[in-house]
Amino acid sequence: MAQYLMAIDAGTGSVRAVLFDTEGNQLYVAQREWEHKEDPRYPGSMDFDWVHNWNLASKCLKEAIRESGIHPEEIAGIATTSMREGIVLYDEAGREIWACANVDARSNEEVIQLKKISEQLEKEIYLPSGQTFALGALPRLLWVKNHLPDIYEKTTTITMFNDWLIAKLTGLLTSEPSNSCTAGIFDLKTRAWLPEIAQKCELKTDIFPPVYESGTRVGEVSAKCAEETGLAAGTPVVTGGGDAQLGCVGVGLVEPNQGAIFGGSFWQFEFNTNEVKTDADCRVRVNCHAVPGLWQYEALAFYPGLIMRWYRDAFCQMEVKEAVETHQDPYDLMNREAAKIPPGSYGMQCIFSDVMNFIHWKHASPAFINFSLNAEKFNRYTFYRALMENAALVTKGNVDLVYEVTGNRPDQVIFASGASKSPIWCQILSDVLGIPVKVPKVKEATALGAAIVAGAGVGIYESASIAAKTLVQWEAEYRPDFENHKIYHQLYESWKQIYKESFKMSDQKLTTPMWAAPGL
Repeated sequence: MAQYLMAIDAGTGSVRAVLFDTEGNQLYVAQREWEHKEDPRYPGSMDFDWVHNWNLASKCLKEAIRESGIHPEEIAGIATTSMREGIVLYDEAGREIWACANVDARSNEEVIQLKKISEQLEKEIYLPSGQTFALGALPRLLWVKNHLPDIYEKTTTITMFNDWLIAKLTGLLTSEPSNSCTAGIFDLKTRAWLPEIAQKCELKTDIFPPVYESGTRVGEVSAKCAEETGLAAGTPVVTGGGDAQLGCVGVGLVEPNQGAIFGGSFWQFEFNTNEVKTDADCRVRVNCHAVPGLWQYEALAFYPGLIMRWYRDAFCQMEVKEAVETHQDPYDLMNREAAKIPPGSYGMQCIFSDVMNFIHWKHASPAFINFSLNAEKFNRYTFYRALMENAALVTKGNVDLVYEVTGNRPDQVIFASGASKSPIWCQILSDVLGIPVKVPKVKEATALGAAIVAGAGVGIYESASIAAKTLVQWEAEYRPDFENHKIYHQLYESWKQIYKESFKMSDQKLTTPMWAAPGL
């Protein structure tokens, strides 16, 4: 009997059921978009509707099985992955009673409240956990305690969204290191929950489920789930992980000192290490990898993908119209013209995301700087190329930051997700970093990573690491032009100074920050 692997991927904007064969080939994907609505009573809230969203996930599973033509019994294993930081709370009976998505921003006052406990509290939490208040669960749990005391009192368990999917599949409440660590209540060294952190924040200390490493078979599809999804009861369910970490598995980033950049709405630089060491200045995030015995330094650039979408929609309507008429991607048309602009965009600079500073995470007001009223040089394609260069420059800053903390930097990087589809962007990244950039064939690698750990969990693969190295295939490699690298080095040095001055204006409230963490 043929064997297949199923990944369920709960992203920020959609849920997907993705079917793979055991050679890593994607056979079918069923996707449903979802949204996380704001409760009008609580500005910044982003509630997660677990009833409706499980219904969407079930429809995806039914479609994937039906349209692929496979028999449910042929699925050898299932693993789950999800956006990180989103949390679900459960009562004593294991029923969901509250949940919020990763983009939830209702807990600004709670961050201020936590900082009042002690000026050093955030640093005390960061040093063992690698997390700050900016993205973690602590302010959100405190918000529930302050605003929904009945819910808080009933809470007996907390999980992340990939664990919630396992609960829906099996009825079991479990957790795993790669996503649970992003809650900020987790010990990196022991890869286990750290209730002492919750105690310091005057929160419950007994709500943490058992931890299983990614790739562990933890249960089976229940009869109830089988009826809802079309899966076969008894199908093995394997612990998956956070989307970024399983994305790393899906592109073969499974050994120490490897680096990857995921170029989506955010740009994530991930750097593997087999040592647990956080930053004394709390600037860079540290997470558990989905691979046991590995950890990752993570430095984020805010919004490069969203900025590109904004620029396309605001200024490139002609390209969008032409793309519709000629059945092309508007970005391909824009890339073609941007390639005619010289490296450095005639010296023009952009101000958007700063280099990561996790404990004081704030970005200056967006700006374009150092252009002249010369329409031949400074047209919309110059601005577009400058945006691409800016994303690469911020990433260089993040690579340098990790080097400052660890003393290590990659000698090449893997580039995946949407931005890696652009050859010009790949070349700019290589030129800015001064190292080769490798692009995998499978660019949306998170679901593949989940399928790999599912296969390892049921014994199809010896391990996720070995399987990843075998299954990942490469589409292209870009090597740096060192003349361009010199140009970008000078551009980067001036960009740092310009950003510092722009940041001062935001701090003085002369301009509005592009983004600031809660409590800043």
